[in-house]
This record gives sequence, C-alpha cells and structure tokens, in this order.
Amino acid sequence: MVREKSRTQFGDGPSYFRQTCQHRSNPKGQKGKAPEKVVHPYSRKAAYLAREEIRLDKKERQKSEKATRLNTIGEKLLWFQGQLEADKTTYSKKDACEIIERYLHRFDSELEQIELVNGIKGRQGRLHGARETVIKQTIERERALYESNGFEIPDIINAKHLKTFREWTGDLKKLPNIKLRQVSNKGLDKMKEDEKAEDGEEDDKYNQEEDAANMTDSD
Repeated sequence: MVREKSRTQFGDGPSYFRQTCQHRSNPKGQKGKAPEKVVHPYSRKAAYLAREEIRLDKKERQKSEKATRLNTIGEKLLWFQGQLEADKTTYSKKDACEIIERYLHRFDSELEQIELVNGIKGRQGRLHGARETVIKQTIERERALYESNGFEIPDIINAKHLKTFREWTGDLKKLPNIKLRQVSNKGLDKMKEDEKAEDGEEDDKYNQEEDAANMTDSD
C-alpha cells in the first residue's frame, strides 16, 4: 500500500523524472534561440539586401572621394597661402598670374630627378613612368584651364577675402569660408604692353623735363 502511494506521489517513475528535468532546464520566460532562417536568393528580402549593400558601398565610396577631394583642395590652398607676402595687403591680377605660373611649375624639380634617374647609362626600362605621366597630365589640364576659362585659386585680389584667407589655419572644415576666384591669363599680354607703353611715356616725359631743365641752365 505504501509502495503504490509512493508511485502516485512521484508520478510514473522515469517518465515523470524526464519531464521535471526538461522543465527545470528551460525556466519560464527563457526561450531557446530560433535558428537563423536562410534567405532564398530570389526572394524579395534577398533583393532588398542586395540593394542595401549597393547603397552602403556607394555611400562609403562617395565619402572617401569627398575626403580625397577636400585634402587635395586643402593642399592647394596651403601652397598658395605659403606664397603670400606678409606686408602685402592687395594683389593685382598680374600678381595672381605670377603665382599661378609658379604653381604650374611646382613639379619641375621632381621631373628633373626622374629624368636624371632614367638618364643613367645602362639602365633598362623607365622608372617612375606612371608618376611622371600623372604629373604631366595634371599640369597640362591645369594650364588648359588657366589659358581658357580660368584656373581656380583663393581670391587674393579682393582685400577682404585675402584677409580671411591669411587667417585660415588649414582646417578643412573651414574651407567654405575661403572665397575662390577663377583667374585666366587672357588679356595679360595686353596688360603688359599697356604697362610698357605707360613706362615709355613716363620716360619720355622725364627726358623732356630734363632737357628743358638743361636748356634753362645753359641760358
């Protein structure tokens, strides 16, 4: 009688024990992690994931290109800033053109070094050919702009913009504060001719005054 009561109290033996252990191993509120579903390659979700990946790649590429472009602009502006004379408050178009000409020759020493290296007798093949090509193409493109619509530089002709440019510390975040101007060498030759003509007129006037003074002294 006692034995039957014991079996009733503890269930049906091993079966009851298994159920109890299973219940204790999975407490209430803690569900097992569902297995990850495999996305069908031709499903709408797969198409969405593919589009999302393309979008993120494009966004990352644009971000990288923007950073490269800003760095290039920053280096260019710093070069021009280094050409400014401390005691000069205004620049003419002629002054700006002279600085641009120096900028277009900034790679001359590097090209000379490449030429010297490749000029060594007995050397087979041309070294630094890719770099040389990039430099020459860059200069050709910049000069074409300078001789046509204009080459973009910081606006050093406007006194207010020049002051802002002088105070720039090189922070790329402050680039929008720097005003730019397109400068072309069109009309520069005529400007030089006019200056020569003015200088000639001043010399003639000076000579005439000297002659008149000499004639007065002789009298």
